[in-house]
Amino acid sequence: MATEVAVPFGELNPKICSVIGGRSCFVGRSLVFNLLRLGNWIVRVVDSSHSFEQQLDLTHSADAISSGRASFHPVDLLDVSAIAKAIEGSSVVFYMEATSFLNDDFYYCYKTVVQGAKNVIDACQQCKVRKLIYNSSADVIFDGSHDICNGDESLPCHWKFEDMLSDLKAHAEALVLFANNIGGLLTCALRPSNVFGPGDTQLVPFLINLSKSGFGKFIIGSGENMSDFTYVENVAHAHICAAEALDSRMICVAGKAFFITNLEPMKFWEFVSLILEGLGYQRPLIKLPAHMVWCVLVFAKWMHEKLDFRKYNHSLSAYFFRLASHTRTFNCSAAQKYIGYSPVVSLDDGIALTTESFAKLVKDPSFMRCTNSEEQSKVEKLLGGGKVADILLWRDEKKTFTYFLAFAVLFHWFLLSGRTFTSSAARLLLLTTAILYGYGFLPEKIADFTIQRMSLSWFEVSESAVRDSVTSIASMWNRGVHSLQILLQERDANKLLKVAFSLYILKLILLHSLTAVVGVALVFGFTGFFVYEQYEVELDGLVKILHRGIDKLKRLLMRNLPASVASFLQNNGMLLRKDD
Repeated sequence: MATEVAVPFGELNPKICSVIGGRSCFVGRSLVFNLLRLGNWIVRVVDSSHSFEQQLDLTHSADAISSGRASFHPVDLLDVSAIAKAIEGSSVVFYMEATSFLNDDFYYCYKTVVQGAKNVIDACQQCKVRKLIYNSSADVIFDGSHDICNGDESLPCHWKFEDMLSDLKAHAEALVLFANNIGGLLTCALRPSNVFGPGDTQLVPFLINLSKSGFGKFIIGSGENMSDFTYVENVAHAHICAAEALDSRMICVAGKAFFITNLEPMKFWEFVSLILEGLGYQRPLIKLPAHMVWCVLVFAKWMHEKLDFRKYNHSLSAYFFRLASHTRTFNCSAAQKYIGYSPVVSLDDGIALTTESFAKLVKDPSFMRCTNSEEQSKVEKLLGGGKVADILLWRDEKKTFTYFLAFAVLFHWFLLSGRTFTSSAARLLLLTTAILYGYGFLPEKIADFTIQRMSLSWFEVSESAVRDSVTSIASMWNRGVHSLQILLQERDANKLLKVAFSLYILKLILLHSLTAVVGVALVFGFTGFFVYEQYEVELDGLVKILHRGIDKLKRLLMRNLPASVASFLQNNGMLLRKDD
């Protein structure tokens, strides 16, 4: 994998560096690990978090701490003096931000990203630090609406961002680059694209949650858009290369920004498929128009704002939408030429290592890619698992199509022909009689084809079949009467209203649009059950989302109703209670 070779610490002249965000940022943790593995660095982990050892490899961190090669310094990034005290004596400062913990509060994000960058620069200048390397992002030149094909560092920053975080990071990067060569400080910025790997708190967890929610089978747009991805260890390696290049190639590196990728652009949805398949989920298959998905996201945002739901993260969903529906590839020739960067872990190896590290998060077998083919689906159980299920679930395509064609002919004969039901039945009986009469005159053989004679048993109905049919009808009637009796005894106003409303709607349908209802039922019977069996998880997830939305609407209604009305509805069980 990596090209760096560890050397015994005692044989080296160690250099002191500080990694700001070396615990809370997963790129920072990878950088600390790689610096310690090299063996010629004394690493100061500067972070607002309070635990150092928990997020690092136990062997390396324990040895590094005991030997004095690593230390942890808890600081507040809004306190310049505390930052200066932690980084004093460092020859290089690597500045990482824990952007995964940011929220939609602009003031908090501004303090963390922009004001934090200002304070780090001031502290570096106070302590006479020679080099400051900022971990930026390729998002700072992406406007969210235009594709980027093999973009390089000459692309301007447009300063009109769709999301707040990219806007703030662009400002922080500009501050770092503008501070170059002021007070003896040399700066540069790295722009990795779509960083992933073990410990990722954004991209991979988002994909896992997407699959668990039932929406992992959908592709946004054409699915042909290309993207560059960067394994986290390669980002860490690029920072180490940049630190060395600021000494050897200062003129070409200082005050510049460099794109960092794995140098292996691929289709965005192919990458998603490899990650999900590696974790046991099904790869995305169904393509959805990008405009339709965006309208759904906008509507969801509006609904959550109206209902004041704090758990919905529209920023992350919108960012993923823009990422998943646009091409974003970058040219890393400048990083290769001036800082000597080249990936130390291939994209295939990075995906394998990532899926291995996240495998423990895959706990729900209902979302696994490989299912037990012998187990009956919900629809098959609902249909009884017999001949009807085989026909409606298209187990035998020819047989199912034959039945569908026969029902379609009957539908046209009785409901679309313009005749009355009695007239249509009489004509059908007459036609059937004529066909059977003509069939009786056919010879036993026509050419080499033998004509099978009909037996009377074909038209006979057994007494047991008649008894079973009558028993089934009687049983259905008795169940209906029993349900009505229970409804009247319990005096449940909520159920009574539901039943009355359903019967009234049924009456209107049968009175005005029986033909349309039968036609829809025919088409749904031969398509709906089959579709539901194929996408059972997604549809069940959508139903759960709608059910939760209805419950939340009921709670919102309860909060706004007068106390007397709310009390009446609660006592009659017609709405949820406020504390449900």
